[in-house]
This record gives sequence, C-alpha cells and structure tokens, in this order.
Amino acid sequence: MASRRDFDVVGLGEALIEFNQTDPAAPVYRQGIGGDTSNAIIAAARAGARTAYLSRYGGLDEFGELLLGLWRAEGVDVSGVLRDDEANNGLYFVQHTPSGHQFSYVRSHSAAARMQPADLDHGIVERSRYLHVSGISLAISTTACDTVFAAMTRARAAGTQVCLDANLRLRLWPVSRARAILREAISQCDLFLPGVDDMRSLTGLDDPQAILDWVRALNPDAIVVLKAGSKGVIVDDKVSRTHVPPCRVQAVDATGAGDCFAGNLLARLCAGEDWLSACRYANAAAALSTTGYGAVAPLPRPDAVRALLQGV
Repeated sequence: MASRRDFDVVGLGEALIEFNQTDPAAPVYRQGIGGDTSNAIIAAARAGARTAYLSRYGGLDEFGELLLGLWRAEGVDVSGVLRDDEANNGLYFVQHTPSGHQFSYVRSHSAAARMQPADLDHGIVERSRYLHVSGISLAISTTACDTVFAAMTRARAAGTQVCLDANLRLRLWPVSRARAILREAISQCDLFLPGVDDMRSLTGLDDPQAILDWVRALNPDAIVVLKAGSKGVIVDDKVSRTHVPPCRVQAVDATGAGDCFAGNLLARLCAGEDWLSACRYANAAAALSTTGYGAVAPLPRPDAVRALLQGV
C-alpha cells in the first residue's frame, strides 16, 4: 500500500462546457462548466477535501483554458489533466421543461474521449484515498473505458478506495454494453452510488430492496448508497440498510445534484464522519445545489450546508 496520501479524492472523467437555459420561455443560456466527475471533485474541494482531477482537455478551442482556470480557482490539482492539441472540448445544453431538465450533448471525439491508460503514469491514483469514476467515464469511448479500468486496477494495488457512480446514459452506449461493463465495474468497486432510475434501466427492477439485493449479489463487499432523488437515500453498509430522508428546498435546477452528493459524501468520509452522518450532510448539500442554475455555481460551501442541517 502506498504510504503517501497527497489527495483525499481524485476524479477521472470528462469536463464539458455547459450552456444552461435560465428562462424556459426564452432562448437565453448561461455558460458554465459541467461533467459528472468534475462536478463531484469541485463539490469535494468546496467541502474541504484535497482533490485532483484526471482527464484531457482540448487545444483546438478556447474552452480548455476555462476548464483549467476553474479547477485551479477551486483548489483542484490539475497535474494529471493533459492537453490534447488534436481535439476539442465537449459541450452540453440544458433545457428546462415541465417534465424536468433535458440534456443535449456535443461530445463525440472530444479530448477526454481520447484518454489512454498511459495517461495515468503520473501516480496520482496511488497517492489518493478515493478514486471517483462513473458510468459516463466508462461510456464516452473504448479508450476512456480502458483508462477507467486501468485506474481501478492501480487503485486496488495501492489501497485506494474506488467509488463508482452509475450515471447510466443510454444515449452514449447500447444497453447491452452498458450492462456488461457496469456489472464488471460494480464488482470491482468499494463504494457504489447508483440511482433508482439508472438501476431500473440496468436491471429491470423497481423495488429499492430488490435493487440492493442485486448489487449485493454482484459485490458482497461494497458499501452501497442508493439515491432516490426526492425520497432520499438508502445506505447498505453490509450489516444493515438505513433510509436517510431528503432535505426540502425550493429547487429550480437539479443539474449535478447527484455529483454534489458524491463529492460531499467522499469529503465527509475523509474527514472522519460515519456513513449515516456523511450521507445526511451530502443530502443537504445536494438539495442546496438545486436552488440555483448550473452544475457548479450552486455547489454549496460548508456553512450553508450546516445551516440547512440545523434547520431540519
């Protein structure tokens, strides 16, 4: 096991430039930055964790410098983010409709999709307490998928805990491949953060207890935190299953709420909190992140989270 732990949480994946519709009645979009594992790492950094990010950014447009600038401003180590001068950065658009928020992506052949396992040779994974990856990281390309599994192998060899957020996006890959790849990733992780909707698509199951049973059969050793949106989360710590209720807020945009939950959960675990306390904190943080527009701008600071918890 590596003796140096320079980072609490390192994320691997793709950051994208975000255009978020702030007025459903008008074509007005606010520019920001998103991407699930990047959002989670920024959330963890704001919660006090020592963080790093692993990815590529494109050199064919001006957006790459915005990505680097944001991470640096948030205190995220970017020594593992590599410049790719033959690719652009991915984009996505968020539209708000009566049925919820809808996403449209322009990310094919993006810089992050060109990640390779050799990109990990800097050793950052081995110097972290947690590696955070997602179903999106696995889906954006075959080489990115290979890179995620290579990172997980490095993590296990070094004693770094692997956190996997399901984040199933069937627009990115066929369901048959998604099921096969995610089953393998779930079997290798230490902490699994699935959403009920994702698991319904992945397994065909509706009942939360049945979903947890399915995961437990696949990986008897993982901690599982099943996210159910407005119904809160269920924590399966291998001994018991505990429901943690949500915090009620006036939500306007749920973009990145699950990522906020993941980042804050990992930060609080690294700070020494127990699973239930960490989940309560992460629930409150995720709720607050829905009170503003965009994936990153509304990510809360600890004072705001504690204030919400005190009022519950």
